[in-house]
Amino acid sequence: MNHINRREALMGTAGLAAGLALPSIARAQSAWPSKPVNIIVPFPPGGGTDAFARPLFASITKSSGRQFLIDNKGGAGGTLGAGIAAKAAPDGYTFFMGAVHHAIAPSMYPKLDYNIETDFIPVGLVSSVPQVIVVNPGKVQATTLPQLLEFIRKNPGKLNYGSAGNGTSHHLAGELFKLQTKTFITHIPYRGAGPMLQDLIAGQVDLCFDGLGSSAAHIKGGRIRAIAVAGERRAPGFPDVPTAAESGVPTYKVATWYAIWAPKGTPAEAISGMQNEMRKALASDEIKAAWTGLGTELPNTWGPDMGRFVSAEVKRWAEVVKNSGAKLD
Repeated sequence: MNHINRREALMGTAGLAAGLALPSIARAQSAWPSKPVNIIVPFPPGGGTDAFARPLFASITKSSGRQFLIDNKGGAGGTLGAGIAAKAAPDGYTFFMGAVHHAIAPSMYPKLDYNIETDFIPVGLVSSVPQVIVVNPGKVQATTLPQLLEFIRKNPGKLNYGSAGNGTSHHLAGELFKLQTKTFITHIPYRGAGPMLQDLIAGQVDLCFDGLGSSAAHIKGGRIRAIAVAGERRAPGFPDVPTAAESGVPTYKVATWYAIWAPKGTPAEAISGMQNEMRKALASDEIKAAWTGLGTELPNTWGPDMGRFVSAEVKRWAEVVKNSGAKLD
């Protein structure tokens, strides 16, 4: 081959290589995410949703090299932030981390500006943690559920319980407890589990029906006392706290679950990308250890399976609201 032909052949080969490289470069540039991802958490910092969102997305940020930013938008029992998320641009850069509260809200709030079943795409469940009955140890002397029930029955209306807001699982767990034990305690709603727990620790409220995830550190620190968990079995990380069933109330079972949704219309690439990042994080030793410390389990429920689960929860809590007569205070 002469010098000119050899140069042309080399240029042709280089051009072919460049042509083959272009699609892969384009794919790399368009791969999700190419900018920070916003995670709307519809409660103030310090609550259960926040307690799971922050370590999860810190882990995803670290492993992916991309930014996943927590955006707390509390108010109206988590419905304010949900409404904001439902109206967000479905471009793959806004996701919503909600909870069991959002399956309860349709029965408690008659004029929601979103529909949790139709205005979002279910991405995956993050965790499922039993509710725990916790008391201020300085105000409530009871150390067991039978002792607590005995005091409440002898002093109807004397104790009050805090919740993260009207229509949250804390509220409905309390109403269900009253219904099943035929007792009366006064409901005090707050703007999130963080403020609720601050007042429980300070003695402004007597007890709470909280997700174990947000109460865990305070129980371990002795600031509040765990009376019983409302699960099928004792919680990982809290083997000394009996279940309500073991304590004489076999029907009292309430779990708080947390989940990720995307606004309706979000590209499939972003949905699958988020699911992949979540799977990697939830399988890591770091998150497994953190979840055990928060007393939770991994549901392993994704996409359409999560959608069916949420729809079943909406129906279940509608029955609880109806039977308990729970109302917005």
